[in-house]
Amino acid sequence: MDSEEKTDPALTPVIIGVGECNDRPPEGERGLDSAQLMASALVAAACDAGHGDWIGAIERLHVVPQISWRDIDVPASLAAQTGIPVERIVQAEEATGDSPTRLLDVAAEAIRRGELSVAAVTGGEALRNAARRTDRPPQPLFSGSARVATDLRRRYGLLVPADIYPLYENAWRAQQGQSLEQGQAESGAIWAAMSEVAATSQGAWLRTPRSAGEIVEATPANRLIAFPYTKLMVANSSVNQGAAVIVCSLAHARAAGVPDDRLVYVGAGAAAHEPDEALARAAFVTPPGMQVTLERVLPRNGLTIADVEHVELYSCFPCVPKMARAVLGWPEDRSVTVHGGLTFGGGPIANYMGHAIAAMVRKIREGARNGLLFGNGGYCSHNHAIVLRGSPVKERAGWSHDGDQAEADARRGSIPALTDVIEGELPVETYTVVYDREGEPKYGVVLSRSPSGERVIAQVPPEDARSLAWLTSGNAEPVGALGRNRRVGETLIWSAPTR
Repeated sequence: MDSEEKTDPALTPVIIGVGECNDRPPEGERGLDSAQLMASALVAAACDAGHGDWIGAIERLHVVPQISWRDIDVPASLAAQTGIPVERIVQAEEATGDSPTRLLDVAAEAIRRGELSVAAVTGGEALRNAARRTDRPPQPLFSGSARVATDLRRRYGLLVPADIYPLYENAWRAQQGQSLEQGQAESGAIWAAMSEVAATSQGAWLRTPRSAGEIVEATPANRLIAFPYTKLMVANSSVNQGAAVIVCSLAHARAAGVPDDRLVYVGAGAAAHEPDEALARAAFVTPPGMQVTLERVLPRNGLTIADVEHVELYSCFPCVPKMARAVLGWPEDRSVTVHGGLTFGGGPIANYMGHAIAAMVRKIREGARNGLLFGNGGYCSHNHAIVLRGSPVKERAGWSHDGDQAEADARRGSIPALTDVIEGELPVETYTVVYDREGEPKYGVVLSRSPSGERVIAQVPPEDARSLAWLTSGNAEPVGALGRNRRVGETLIWSAPTR
C-alpha cells in the first residue's frame, strides 16, 4: 500500500528481533531459572536483530511476571545479566495470559508518542526446573488464585483455571446446540491441528503430533482433569521456556542498517476485560470483553478477516479458541495457532503469547502480510489483541482502545448474585466434574439459576455416581435441565433428575 510516505519513521514501531529459549537440562543437572531464561531469550532476540548492540540500546524493558521462582528479584537479576540499568526494567503487576500482547502494545504506543526509540518485552517460566530443586519445597502452582478466591468458590472447589474454564465449555456447547460428542470432536480437531503446527514450530516444547482421538480419549496417560477436559486438552505448564521481542522506531532500525525484509510493523491493538472474580459473569458464554476486543482490532487496522493470513488464538482450554474464532469468523479448517498452542507449544503461565509473537514474526518475514495475535488471561477475564504487518500502515484516528472497555461494560448484562442457600428444583446454567490424579471424580460443581435470578452453586459428592454419570455421559444435555438442590449441613448438594 502507498502509505509509507505518510508515516513518520521516528514514530513507527517495528519489531527487529525475536528470541526463544527452551531449557532441557540433562537428568541430575540444575537448569536455568526464570530470569535466566528471560535473559537468554533477550540475547537471542538481539542476535536475531543483528546490526549493533541492541541490548545496550534498550530504553525500557517490559517484563512478564513469573511465578515458578518466587525468591528471585527478576528486575535485579536481569540487570545483572544484561547490563540494562534496573531503573529501565519495568515488571508488570500481575501474570496474565494477555501480558505479552499487552506489553508489546504498550511499547509500540510509547514509540508512536515519541517517548522511546528502542524497547523490549521478555518473559519466562522454569516450572519444570523449579520442581526438580532439592533446596526448597515446590509451591502450589496457583496458590495465589486460591488465596483470592471468594469463600463460596473456595468451599465448593472452584479455585484454579482448570476448575473454571469447563464452565464455559459446557455452557458454550449447549448454546451452540452441540451434543457432547460433537463438542469433544471439535476440541479434538482443533488440538490435533495445533499439535501438527508444534511439530515444526521453532520454539515448541512438544513436537509429537497427536490425533483427535488420542486427545479426547481419557486413558491412564491422558487422565481427565475437569470435565470435559483431558490432560492433552489443557495448558502444559511443566516447561522451561523464555521468549523476548525487541521493538524500535523505523527510523532507528534503518539508521542501524536493519534490512527492510527483517522488519515487522506493529499495528493497533484492542483490549477489554471482565471482572476479576471468576464467577462474576452475566453468562458463561462469549464474554463481552472478548467480543469487543476481537470485533474492533481488525477494523482499527483497516483489515477484515479475509485479509488475515495467520492467527494465534489463545488456547489454554478449548473453549477460548472456539469462542474467539466464532467472533472473528475464522474458518474452522484454518489453524488457530502459529506456535503450537499451550498444550504442545508449551504453556509458560503468562508468557505463551511471547512465543506466539516470535512465531508470528517469522511468518511475516516469510511473506505473510498480516497476522492477528489474541491473548486471554485470568478466568476468561483479560483480553488483548494486536496485529502484526509486513508493510507500514498509516495511523488512523481512533487507534487508541480507550473506548473498548466502556463498550464491553455497556454490553454486559447484569451479574447475578451468587448464593448456596436456595433449595429445590432449578435449571442448570453450567457445570463441571473435577478429577483426582488417578482420573477418579473428586466432586462435581453445578451452577443453577433461581426464579428470582440468583446464581446458585452446589456440589455433587463423589459417592453420588448416578448424578456424576448423568452430567458426563452425554446421554442428555444437563444445561437447561432441572436438577435438585438440597442443604446438607453447611453445603448445598445437587442431584440429577430422577425422571
